[in-house]
Amino acid sequence: MAVSANRLELLQIADAVAREKSIDRGIVIAAMEDAIAKAARARYGSETDVHAEIDPKKGELRLSRHMLVVETVENHSNQISLVDAQRANPGAQVGDTIADTLPPLEYGRIAAQSAKQVIVQKVREAERDRQYQEFKDRIGDIVNGVVKRVEYGSVIVDLGRGEAIIRRDEMLPREVFRNGDRVRAYIFDVRRETRGPQIFLSRTHPQFMAKLFAQEVPEIYDGIVEIKAVARDPGSRAKIGVISRDSSVDPVGACVGMRGSRVQAVVNELQGEKIDIIPWSPDIATFVVNALAPAEVSKVVIDEDRERIEVVVPDTNNQLSLAIGRRGQNVRLASQLTGWDIDILTEQEESERRQADFENSTRVFMESLNVDEVVGQLLASEGFTSVEELAMVDLKELAGIEGFDEETAEELQNRAREYLEQQEAEIEAKRKELGVEDAVKDVPGVTSKMLVKFGENDIKTVDDLAGCATDDLVGWTERKEGGEQTKFAGALDGLDISRDDAEAMIMQARVKAGWITEADLAKPAEEAEAAEDQPA
Repeated sequence: MAVSANRLELLQIADAVAREKSIDRGIVIAAMEDAIAKAARARYGSETDVHAEIDPKKGELRLSRHMLVVETVENHSNQISLVDAQRANPGAQVGDTIADTLPPLEYGRIAAQSAKQVIVQKVREAERDRQYQEFKDRIGDIVNGVVKRVEYGSVIVDLGRGEAIIRRDEMLPREVFRNGDRVRAYIFDVRRETRGPQIFLSRTHPQFMAKLFAQEVPEIYDGIVEIKAVARDPGSRAKIGVISRDSSVDPVGACVGMRGSRVQAVVNELQGEKIDIIPWSPDIATFVVNALAPAEVSKVVIDEDRERIEVVVPDTNNQLSLAIGRRGQNVRLASQLTGWDIDILTEQEESERRQADFENSTRVFMESLNVDEVVGQLLASEGFTSVEELAMVDLKELAGIEGFDEETAEELQNRAREYLEQQEAEIEAKRKELGVEDAVKDVPGVTSKMLVKFGENDIKTVDDLAGCATDDLVGWTERKEGGEQTKFAGALDGLDISRDDAEAMIMQARVKAGWITEADLAKPAEEAEAAEDQPA
């Protein structure tokens, strides 16, 4: 009866641990087998290959010693000669394993303690693996938990089947949690680490708001209304861009709900964060105008190469203050929402700037072409902004300007070309004086003016250019606390060059320097095309 009871206890223990830790019963039984085998090796010798097997139905324990069949025995603990093996099993061959049944053991206190440590360790590893496997596919979900403890400002949350952490910077400002508080948060990362899976939660992530709306708005959950973009200043204000796939459903109204009930539920969860719900548009100009609400917009000028938008607002009713927002919040969120840099001007500022540009262009034409003010103003009013444009334009178009004839147009174009040739000669001399190698001129995308800029910034060889980063050429912007931006100039500051063009130039320099091949350049482009062809 004692033996039966022990068998029953083994299975009962396995079942209890499996239920408590939410892991597979087979894993617990395997851990017990390893523990018993380890304890048996302490009795029979550490080099002995002892195996323990527990019948998962009856609970019977079987100990066996595995011996490797060899021609010459070097270790009697785990090897057996072919002759001896064939006595027990005539079909035995070299390389086979022979199993001998061992008698049951009585385990002492030390052996039992050692076995317990093995089981605990194996079960803990299985529990950690189960947690990782369970939560790694839940990144992007909202979870509910109970605050277990607060450590150095970070909150440890009990999720029932695991523990997670909300770091201080992932919580809303002035938000305080105490032990036992219920908390709802967004899983943004799950990492497998030595001490177990680390589940990171956030209440400031933009997608936390998107998921909250999906829970409150059935149309979003059903896919009728889609959230296209989210921008947040956590705890203060947010903007979301929404669009409807059904023309009969108003996306903004669906998110607001009856008397604001739906949006209010999200606002309450986010500690009173104000939310602007904006109709999304594929037309970037329309979307920017919507995003800057409640400010009125008079005009929008788009620079697609730089992904920059210039917005002109009326001079009246404090429209500039409305568009910029408190501490630049409104324009900053609109910029994050649209993904474009936004510059805001009043109508008066824009008019003054246009007048300044007109006067500057007039002066440039007067000085470079040696013409009077009237001719300079005529060229500027026709939209010409540089001597290069004048030199490249079709002669008939130039002659078609009121007050010009073909002879005047030809003379102006000749003067423009002579001026450019003179400038080119001066730039070439400057380039040589600065020590920029001739080979740099042959890099696709490099212009004469760039060569001088390179020399002034100690970029004198193809290798120098190849070793540059895009930021080194076009500069970069750092956003500090409070939303303030600090701009750092690049080597080509002042020249009209986009980040994409700068990157392409650097890659061509690396090809010319022999760092990479044209085939290497073609691979990312092919991969990007393949990704675009894949169905969404």
